[in-house]
Amino acid sequence: MPASPSTARAINDRLALRLLQQEGPLTAGQLKQLTGLSRPSVADLVERLAAAGLIDVVGESGEQRRGPNAKLYGIVADQAHLAALDVRTEGVSVVVSDLLGGVLAEASVPIGGDTGTGPAVEQAVALVERAAKEAGVPELHTVGIGAPGLIDPATGELRDSGGLPAWHRRLVLALQERLPETRVHVENETNLAALAEQRDGVAKDRDTFVLLWLGHGTGAAVVLEGTLRRGASGGTGEIGFLPVPGTAGLPSAVDCEGGFHSLAGSAAIVALAERHGLTVEAQGYEPLAARVVRDAVASAVAGAGVVTVAGASAATDFLDALADRLAVGVAAVVAILDPGCLVLAGEVGQAGGADLAARVERRVRRMSPLPTEVRASALGGGAVLRGALLTARERAQDELFAPLQRRR
Repeated sequence: MPASPSTARAINDRLALRLLQQEGPLTAGQLKQLTGLSRPSVADLVERLAAAGLIDVVGESGEQRRGPNAKLYGIVADQAHLAALDVRTEGVSVVVSDLLGGVLAEASVPIGGDTGTGPAVEQAVALVERAAKEAGVPELHTVGIGAPGLIDPATGELRDSGGLPAWHRRLVLALQERLPETRVHVENETNLAALAEQRDGVAKDRDTFVLLWLGHGTGAAVVLEGTLRRGASGGTGEIGFLPVPGTAGLPSAVDCEGGFHSLAGSAAIVALAERHGLTVEAQGYEPLAARVVRDAVASAVAGAGVVTVAGASAATDFLDALADRLAVGVAAVVAILDPGCLVLAGEVGQAGGADLAARVERRVRRMSPLPTEVRASALGGGAVLRGALLTARERAQDELFAPLQRRR
């Protein structure tokens, strides 16, 4: 059946808004060319969207002839404001943006391991409120949160996972209570990193890939044919629990020690570096494991003693040993999923860069008949915030760009 006039208008409006989101400001003539609609239809949808406050004239094109077609229309960025949170075991980072993702404010706060649940939650919520105030935002439309742990696919809630701070789960509820008009959405941090790499990072040309997160802990995100896969219980990618050779035991349902985490978690990487004679003092906010890997790569590539105690030879041996460990987990993923591409992400993945990625790829090539390209993250530790912001923006736009009749 052909679409009714109201349905056709809704489809055209949505198409035009998506084009303005993807391409930036456009003239009516450009909208006509990109949508294939008639000039009167484009004029009607521009009038409707402007009346709804969704688009406005933001300038003029470089055309010589002035007239209606020379006006540039763009999405009204201040139509809604968003916040993205990256929740870690040791602190929280937040970004506040407009509807188009333009950053208005950024802030972070460390939260010590001995901080009680109530004070930790209050610090995190206050951080969001301060950032919004700094950005001059009276109300947040949507908040996207990236956090470690499992997300219940039925409820969308962060599950009560052993080993994670209790304040993580309470934070989501506290934000919903403190900001009752705001939509709050939580997603696994590694999944958000994969979405960010797919949209803005090294996986833009791949519709199937796996992202391996190497930070304080380990995790993986699986994107198959353009779709993020979460699994029946939201646990796809819990690679830290993967039983692998080279550990002292086996993981349990409540503890990933003995699994891949024991080889590739931050503590394991630092211990491996120490066994190779590498020592690096903590510097700034960079995790020690990332610092060790970054300096080892610099030393191995430059042939200079950037890392104390040992020189380029020890650094190379350490990186080879680390690549051996990572390849064990990567080869298991490749054998099951055959993704063709794997991204090394997180602070450690970014620190290792192309050098560590190449070492892992060579080992996986020897272990598996399935061709797999290993790439280094382009976004590193910032991928979670970027993914949370992208998710918040898409959810806000889905609501705001809904058919105008339904919104009324």
